[in-house]
Amino acid sequence: MNPRHQAIISEVCRRGYASHEDLARLSGVAVQTIRRDVRTLADAGLLIRHHGGAAAPSSVENIDYYDRKILDRSKKEAIGACAAAAIPDGASLFVNIGTTTEAFARALSGHARLRVITNNLHVASVLARDPECRVVVAGGTVRVRDGGILGPAALEVLEGYRADYGVVGISGIDEDGTLLDFDADEVRCARTIMRNSRHVFLLADHTKFSRRPLVRAGHISQVSAFFTDRPPPLPVREILEKSGVALHIAPDVRKRT
Repeated sequence: MNPRHQAIISEVCRRGYASHEDLARLSGVAVQTIRRDVRTLADAGLLIRHHGGAAAPSSVENIDYYDRKILDRSKKEAIGACAAAAIPDGASLFVNIGTTTEAFARALSGHARLRVITNNLHVASVLARDPECRVVVAGGTVRVRDGGILGPAALEVLEGYRADYGVVGISGIDEDGTLLDFDADEVRCARTIMRNSRHVFLLADHTKFSRRPLVRAGHISQVSAFFTDRPPPLPVREILEKSGVALHIAPDVRKRT
């Protein structure tokens, strides 16, 4: 995926809808070029075409895993590193499904004496190579498209632990602070992690504020700390402040290079 396509997807997801003219100004190309870009991205299922512009993907179906992994990768790496820096040596933690939580797992390198319980095969693969990390993988059905492990067996394993930290990602955050996702089975695992964690770290980049998945996972007031890459919308900031949730804005890695 080329950088202009990534920028178009990011802007449309942030706003929910963007006109061809706005996207052309953002990208510095002709409107005709944007129309072709939108057609290509819509054919790939990454956007929804509308007359005069493009909308964010469906509320009932997530963007493909490999496209999400590439999209805004530097922001996810920055969020993951920021959250990892808040995890002390010798901690126990849950890590759930998502490309941002996978970035978090990669950033744990250098930590000592960690114990991790996860229902994410990609997280397990990253951390299992670290001799300072003991990994417990939930049993259950593997979702091939993204390595998530779901179902009653996974829930049973997660319920068997209580950890210092639960590190969770999410697909959407509504303006009233409601946490949203696409898959009910995935949400059940996330709720179990949150319920069995002494501290809950929520990791989500700014595009999640414009996405409206169907399944309710909880509320942002239930987390201990929120790690993101830009200041949230004002209503969400007010909820965080009122609920005593720590807000961490990850440094922009582009400004440091």
